[in-house]
Amino acid sequence: MLAAGVMVSLSGCDRLEARDQLNKGVEAYKSAHYEEAIGHFQKATQLDPTLPMAKTYLGTALAGNVVPGLDTPENIKTADQAIGIFNEVLQKDPNDVNSIKQIASLYFNIKQLDKARDWQKKVLAVDPKDPEAAYTVGVIDWTEAHENVLKAFDAAGGSLSDDGKGNVKAPKKVLQQISEENKPLTDESLQYLQMAISNRENYDDAMSYMNLVYRRKADVDYADAAAVKADVTAADDWAQKAMGARKINQEKKNSANTGGVTMDANGNLK
Repeated sequence: MLAAGVMVSLSGCDRLEARDQLNKGVEAYKSAHYEEAIGHFQKATQLDPTLPMAKTYLGTALAGNVVPGLDTPENIKTADQAIGIFNEVLQKDPNDVNSIKQIASLYFNIKQLDKARDWQKKVLAVDPKDPEAAYTVGVIDWTEAHENVLKAFDAAGGSLSDDGKGNVKAPKKVLQQISEENKPLTDESLQYLQMAISNRENYDDAMSYMNLVYRRKADVDYADAAAVKADVTAADDWAQKAMGARKINQEKKNSANTGGVTMDANGNLK
């Protein structure tokens, strides 16, 4: 009985120490001392693996050390560590949308775009109205479509350049290859970007990518002159919408920063 009492006591001490480490980690993280924060969060999870939020904080701190766009072994190792922690959280709560978002973002940051897209779709499975997840799927699709065009032009001898208007002067063989590769990408990208715009008013970034995707769609529709013209017109229209939305968003931001008076649709001051 005495031994059991000692074990319970030690377990209680561990839990108290774990919470102390968690609090110290939070303070270190707020002060941008990320390595120190990671150390505290690691100790907290070791002392009490069941401590709520400890693993989430640890994963978040590790993710903060990942450099976006860098696919060096060290950066990928850090990202994989963070992904592993968030997957542990998901084992207990498969619908923890924060962990799903973090994993999606980490894969995007280390340029593993296929995995990033898959995880953003998992975000949407939990929260169908998340505009940023839908936007990111659209961006990834456009990125791959754009890279396909550059690779095809390079393989054709490097003398071709993207005119953003359907590239109708390019060899038909090259355009056929681009069309086959990019049709599913442009179709999906437009679908998800439209979803993002539907779920966020004046989403100027998504509108800007609608412009870019329609220019890629013009390549896909190379064999139909009327469709190419319609795609380029749609691209120009979305570029104008993006400019208008960006202006509205900036005006709202300026008004919020200055505490200025605004007017509603009925002409009333608010």
